[in-house]
Amino acid sequence: MTSPSSIEAQGQELLAAALDLGRQTWRGRLVAGYALGSLAHGGFSAVSDIDLGLVLSDPLLGSDHEDVASLVESIKATNRPFADRLSVFWGSVGSLSGASQGGRFPPLDRLDLIKYGRLLTGIDVRGKLAAPTRKELVVAGAEFALWRLANDEVVGKLKDPESLARSDPKTLTKLILYPVRFMFTARTGEVGRNEAAVEHFVRTTKGPATTLARLALDWRNAGPVDSDASAVTAIATGVPALYEEFLSDYEGRLREYDRQDLAEAFGKWREKLLA
Repeated sequence: MTSPSSIEAQGQELLAAALDLGRQTWRGRLVAGYALGSLAHGGFSAVSDIDLGLVLSDPLLGSDHEDVASLVESIKATNRPFADRLSVFWGSVGSLSGASQGGRFPPLDRLDLIKYGRLLTGIDVRGKLAAPTRKELVVAGAEFALWRLANDEVVGKLKDPESLARSDPKTLTKLILYPVRFMFTARTGEVGRNEAAVEHFVRTTKGPATTLARLALDWRNAGPVDSDASAVTAIATGVPALYEEFLSDYEGRLREYDRQDLAEAFGKWREKLLA
């Protein structure tokens, strides 16, 4: 089995390769490059993504979107470890501060940049950026959750404990830890780092959902073995409790934020998942 340190080294190497390609692409227009996510604030594992933040000079150009896509495809074509896990978040000081449009830096990733971004190259511009509001974080999280978790394929997997237990570690742990992280962000206004989110969840919640959250942290390095009947039991009892709390929590917040459209979508999602 590959050691955690070797796994992180592979992630750092891929991040460096992506950054080097970014330097070649934008040259003098690359103001700063940052490590984001678990390669910046810790907790990187075999199921983690590689998150790179690029700040370009103003104004952004129409070709920047295509250049970012080309960078991602070029890295993917290398077939190196984690090459299919690269996410590039990009923008300018203007777009990240709301003075202009363009780029791709969702609110939670912007908060991650401001609080935990690790400068890899260029000039640190985080002091020029405004943190997103709690409402922005919740609404963006809700939209992402509906896109990523509310589709029929995921709902079917969540309702089938044995199928979910057989999933690859990345799929299994993300489907369990996403709701924990979303609730952590909504309740604290902080970036939902896995360890911090689980710690907060088990401290403030009781029942089978907390057992499942703890297990999911362990499963990030290696999922449950096929013969682990206790994992299936933990999923069968923990998933309904976890998603009931998450969906109810967000539905209420979305109504408070006057996003009835999203609140109703969460209500329908809950009926489909927990029926």
